[in-house]
Amino acid sequence: MGLKKIKKLVFRKNTQEVNRRFWERIIKAQRAEWEQALYRAQKGPKILIATSTGKEGMARPVESLLAVALTLRGANVHILLCDQFLPACSIALSTMMPDLSEFVAHGLTKRKCLECHQKGVSTYEALGLPIFSYRRLVAPDDIQKAEETAGSVPTDMIPAYRWNGMAVGEHALAGALRFFARGDLDGEPHAAQVLQRYFKAALLTAVAMRNLLRDIHFDCAVFHHGIYIPQGIIGEVARSERVRVVNWVRAYRNRCFIFSHNDTYHHTMMTEPTGRWDNMSWNLQVEQQLLEYLKSRWQGTMDWVSFLENPQFDLHKISNEIGVDFSKPTIGLLTNVIWDAQLHYPANAFRGMVDWVLQTISYFAKRSDLQLLIRVHPAELTGMVPSRQLIVDEIRTAFPELPQNVFVVPPESRVSTYAAMLQCDAVIIYGTKTGVELTSMGVPVIVAGEAWIRNKGITLDANSPEGYFRFLDLLPLRKRMEETQIQRARKYAYHFFFRRMIPMEFFESTERRKAFKLTLRSIEDLKPGKSSGLDIICDEILKGTA
Repeated sequence: MGLKKIKKLVFRKNTQEVNRRFWERIIKAQRAEWEQALYRAQKGPKILIATSTGKEGMARPVESLLAVALTLRGANVHILLCDQFLPACSIALSTMMPDLSEFVAHGLTKRKCLECHQKGVSTYEALGLPIFSYRRLVAPDDIQKAEETAGSVPTDMIPAYRWNGMAVGEHALAGALRFFARGDLDGEPHAAQVLQRYFKAALLTAVAMRNLLRDIHFDCAVFHHGIYIPQGIIGEVARSERVRVVNWVRAYRNRCFIFSHNDTYHHTMMTEPTGRWDNMSWNLQVEQQLLEYLKSRWQGTMDWVSFLENPQFDLHKISNEIGVDFSKPTIGLLTNVIWDAQLHYPANAFRGMVDWVLQTISYFAKRSDLQLLIRVHPAELTGMVPSRQLIVDEIRTAFPELPQNVFVVPPESRVSTYAAMLQCDAVIIYGTKTGVELTSMGVPVIVAGEAWIRNKGITLDANSPEGYFRFLDLLPLRKRMEETQIQRARKYAYHFFFRRMIPMEFFESTERRKAFKLTLRSIEDLKPGKSSGLDIICDEILKGTA
C-alpha cells in the first residue's frame, strides 16, 4: 500500500474518532451535570439545529458544539438529519461520479448516503438530543406530488418556480450548478435530469420542513451556509413560518466564523445597515491592528483560508510573466469562481460573471489608452469544489486572440493579486471580497456584481450595463481615494474582519480543509463566560439580536 493511501486511511480514522467518540468521551466525564442540563432545557426556547447532511465535515463539529453550548444555556435543542431520503443534496458532486448516468437513475450510492446519515446520527446520539429525520416528516402522498411536479415542470421553468411563494426553483438551480461546478448548464450531459433531481429534493425538503415547523414551534433554526439543497429551502420555509434563521460560514481569519441572521450572509452582508460601523470609534491602535492583518493576508499567515501558496510579489517578474507594462495606465479586474453562490441578486448589472468579463474585454478593446489586467481567482483550481467551467476557457472561446491591451493572469499563476492590483489605477470586481481590502489601501473600486463592499458608500456601484460603462468611461481616474473615503473603507474592513468574524477557539482545520477537529477539554469550556465569541453567538441565537 502506498504512503499516500496509508495517510488517507489514517486521516479518515482520526476524523471518525473525533466525530463518533469525541462527545461520548466529553459527556462521560460529566454525565450527571449534562443530564441535569438536558432536563432544565426542556422548558427552554426551542432551537432547531438543521445540519441535515451529516457527512458535512465542517457543519458536524460546529453545530454539535453549538447544540451543547445552547443546551448549557437552557435551550431545548432538536436536530434535523437527512436519512438517505433526498434524491440530491449538497454532498453530491459530479466529480465524485465515475458514471453520471448512475446518479441520474439512482442518486448517490446507498453506501455514501448511509455513511452520511450514520456520521450525523453517531455524533448527535452521544448528546441525547432528539433527532428528526426527513423520511418521517413526509407522507407518501407528498412524495408522489413532488415526483409529479418535478416531472411536469419544464426544465427551463424550474429556476423561476415558486412553491407557496418560496424560491424553491432558484435553490434547485443553485444546487445543480454546484453539482456540476459550473455557472450554467449549457452543453452539460444529463443537465436536465440532474436539475430535476435537485428540484424534487427541494420540494421534498420544503414539505418536510413545513410539516416539522407546523408541528413544533421553534424559536430559531440554525444551520450552515443557507443556500443550495437542502439548506436554502430550510431557510425559505423557516422564514415563511416566522421562525428566525441563523446561518453561519467559516470566515477567513483563523478560528473565526460569520453568523448571519434572517437570511443567508450572501444577501445580508450587502444589505447590512451602515450605521452598525460608520460611526464606530476610530484610533491609531485600531487602524494599526487592521493594517497588520490586511498585510498578513498577502500570504495568509493569520487565516485558515488561503488560495495561493508562495505568491510572487516581484513586479519585474510579474511583468515578464504576464506581459503587462505597469508604467502605463492599468485597470485591474478580479473574477470569482463562476459557479459559486448562483442566486438572484437584483442589483447586479449583468446576467452573470461570464457576461460581465466578456463585455468588459470588448469595451477595453476600444480603449487603447488603457491596459486591462484580469486576475482569475486561484480558487477556480484550489477551492474546495474546483470549477469545471474556467473563465480562461470562456475568454479563449470568445476571443481566440486577445486585444493587445488585455492581459490574463491564469488561476494557477503565483502572481500576487495584491501586488498586481496595487499597481492599477482602479480595480473592477464582481463579487470578490478583495474589494474590502483594496479600498482600505486607497484603490478605487468599481462593483458590477454581488460584492459585499457594495452599498457601503465606498465604491462605484453599477446597477445596469449602462451605468457600468459610464463608470468605465471615467477611467483612468489618475488618483487614489480621498482620505475620508479611505478611513470609511477601513472602518468597514475592521467591522468585517474583526466584528463580523467571531472567534471560536475550539476548532482546528484538518489537512483536507473540508473538516474541523474539536480541541475541547470538557463541557466546562462551553459554559457562559468561558468564551466571549461563543457567548456572543449563543446570545444572538437565543435573543434574536445581531
